Amino acid sequence: MSQQSQLPKGWRWLKLKDVIREFVNGGTPNTNIPQFWNGGIPWITSADIKNLYVSKGRKYISQEGLYNSSTHLVKKDTVLIATRTGVGKVAIAENDLCFSQDITGVVCTDEIFPEFLARYLLSQGDNLIRIQRGATIKGLTREDIESLFIPLPAFAEQRRIAAKIQELMQDVDRARAACKKQLEAAKVLPTAYLREVFESKEAKNWEKKKLGEVCIINPSRPKNFTRAPNELTTFIPMAAVDGRTGTVAKSEVVPYLKVSKGYTYFEENDVLFAKITPCMQNGKHVIVRNLIDGIGFGTTEFHVLRPGKEILPGWIWYFVRRACFLHEATTYFSGAVGQQRVPKDFLANYSIPCPPLSVQKYLVAGLNEKTAGLEKIYMAAKKQLDIINVFPQKILNRAFKGEL
Repeated sequence: MSQQSQLPKGWRWLKLKDVIREFVNGGTPNTNIPQFWNGGIPWITSADIKNLYVSKGRKYISQEGLYNSSTHLVKKDTVLIATRTGVGKVAIAENDLCFSQDITGVVCTDEIFPEFLARYLLSQGDNLIRIQRGATIKGLTREDIESLFIPLPAFAEQRRIAAKIQELMQDVDRARAACKKQLEAAKVLPTAYLREVFESKEAKNWEKKKLGEVCIINPSRPKNFTRAPNELTTFIPMAAVDGRTGTVAKSEVVPYLKVSKGYTYFEENDVLFAKITPCMQNGKHVIVRNLIDGIGFGTTEFHVLRPGKEILPGWIWYFVRRACFLHEATTYFSGAVGQQRVPKDFLANYSIPCPPLSVQKYLVAGLNEKTAGLEKIYMAAKKQLDIINVFPQKILNRAFKGEL
């Protein structure tokens, strides 16, 4: 091969057929025969392959199930390749086990270390997906696997490289876990901040009013509202609302004629509340701002809350985004399963604390500052996680060039 000259000294290119002693088929015992199942033999499918080493799956079969199906019991260190569903997944059997027909077992010759082979196949995940074939159900054949080339150093070097890869992957896993912890904290802390405001000792003494008293809910368009058919108009579909931040990621600009009928009308600083499941639970509630000419239109799955003079949009927005409020709203759902909605009356009759406007302004400003700080932490952690997630492939690429 042309790549052979690029390998380190002592390495060579071999086809996998030269280092594979045996292919082992998988299969599934008849699920309608109870005695074939709930035995003591681990049985896995490609869905159980999540880490390099697989010790057991979600199901066990009996000796009778093993003998009366096309699955086979393989020994520890057999390399497991997803060849139908989940092509690109690779693992090593950590103990004796069986597997379904979407996995092929590979028993290595003494010339190759099983973990070295498994890591190499993982590095070729995109290539394995590319070469799979089939009209309806795609997959890999034995010939596809056998025809792959592998860069092979001496056995002792294979073991060293495999150990180094494992060490580096553990470092990646620790870094990934730390990033995910930051992301989770950034998701959870807003709930704590809202609780500090709306469940404080001071909050118990604030005057409470119904939302319907301090807001106009689902206001109509102004009388004699007119707009030229081709006038550019802001349109906010549900998909444009980011449920995590409660902001509009990107509104659309369309001719007024396109949204003049059958859509929800709203104005600058109105609060849009997603009434349909699961958008409601997912936090798709937003204060609308920067609307063309101060007006806009959106999906009919929004309730519109227009604040009166004694309440701020931000105060309402933070209040209705609380987890406890959204959970309570689910108990008032109406409509068929999958198309359930929060009725207008739930909002209209719900009591909201109404401290003086000066207090609202102070507390909303504080919440804005805290959530903005959390957003910076979240985005930094997310960016770091994106970087970390490309490390495994980089490590594998370097490993099989002899650079570890």
